[in-house]
Amino acid sequence: MDIFAQAAVAVDVPPAPTRIDWIREPQALDKWLDRAPGKPLALDTEFERVNTFYPIPGLVQLGLDGEFCLVDPSVAEQSGRFREVLADPDTPKLLYAMSEDLELFRQWLNLQPAGVIDLQIGAAMAGAGFSLGYARLVETLFGETLDKSATRSDWLARPLSDAQQRYAIDDIRFLEPMYQWVSALLRDRGLEAALVEESARFANELAGQEDPDNHYLKLRAGWTLSAQQQGVLKELVRWRERECQRRDRPRNRVLADALLIAIAERLPASLKELSNIQGVPSGAVRRYGDTLIELVSRGSTADNSSLERIAPPLSRDQQGFFKQLKRLFRNAAEDADIPMELLAPRKRLEKVVQQPDLAQHDFFQGWRAQILAPVRADIEELLKS
Repeated sequence: MDIFAQAAVAVDVPPAPTRIDWIREPQALDKWLDRAPGKPLALDTEFERVNTFYPIPGLVQLGLDGEFCLVDPSVAEQSGRFREVLADPDTPKLLYAMSEDLELFRQWLNLQPAGVIDLQIGAAMAGAGFSLGYARLVETLFGETLDKSATRSDWLARPLSDAQQRYAIDDIRFLEPMYQWVSALLRDRGLEAALVEESARFANELAGQEDPDNHYLKLRAGWTLSAQQQGVLKELVRWRERECQRRDRPRNRVLADALLIAIAERLPASLKELSNIQGVPSGAVRRYGDTLIELVSRGSTADNSSLERIAPPLSRDQQGFFKQLKRLFRNAAEDADIPMELLAPRKRLEKVVQQPDLAQHDFFQGWRAQILAPVRADIEELLKS
């Protein structure tokens, strides 16, 4: 029996509810959450983000002990118990592809949820494939085809249509049975704790990426800039992140990545020089020009000797070394039936090539140490060569 066939005999799926329950008052939500303390909470959100920097919450979906409800954001944010449960590491929060949900909670409630379980990661660890879509997994496991017609609908409008409400409930209805299925398979493989560990690591990594001081490292096209120019780029990117937050505008509505890189490369010392950089809008020069010139001056005169540089693409020699290293990691991934993309994401593996000192990397910590143990000596030998 393959891993998907086990779902039919391992778990029960709650039927679609005959009616949609809404919780309209914060006190009612407090009481609802206290019905089954410590039990896994199925969790999802809907939001809008088109012309804003911050996502605008539209709906919160909750499932607990076989019951489901929808909650307006204005109700959820006033519920003290909701915040407590989100922050409680001993109450598992079941999500699927959770990155955007966690970002919403950080920016909306100024809260980093603890005890999160990303079942997309869990499905990959269980052997279902990497980055598998929720609807596809639901259909494969439970034989139900989800109606996705409401995916791009307006979640801020009220009232929500019946199709929207059914869609929202379906997004949480399968999370607990999916969790039971994943947990059983991972328990057999000795990886049940690994799901908790990897979900927490991923959540912490996502939170760290929002630091305005480090965002310049995401602008990979800036790797050709000198240390001085990258110091300027760091100043420019940090300013843009804070300006986007202050004005609640998308990054491209302030200044696009390519323009920040061009400014850092040219190092303009006057508004005229800034205006002569191709693509910089005249409106941006009028609004931000003096600030940008000041940032260029500050970044270009700072001591950038210890600045973390944007990672360059691998050289030809490094690419050959990367292939050898990847082969060893892939052998371990295949033996453990763990997706290579989960065990050793390309960017993290490239860092090992560029900094071949395992003490600087966490591949041999936590659950990865167990998977990589059979090839550890070979990896260490390769890195010494």
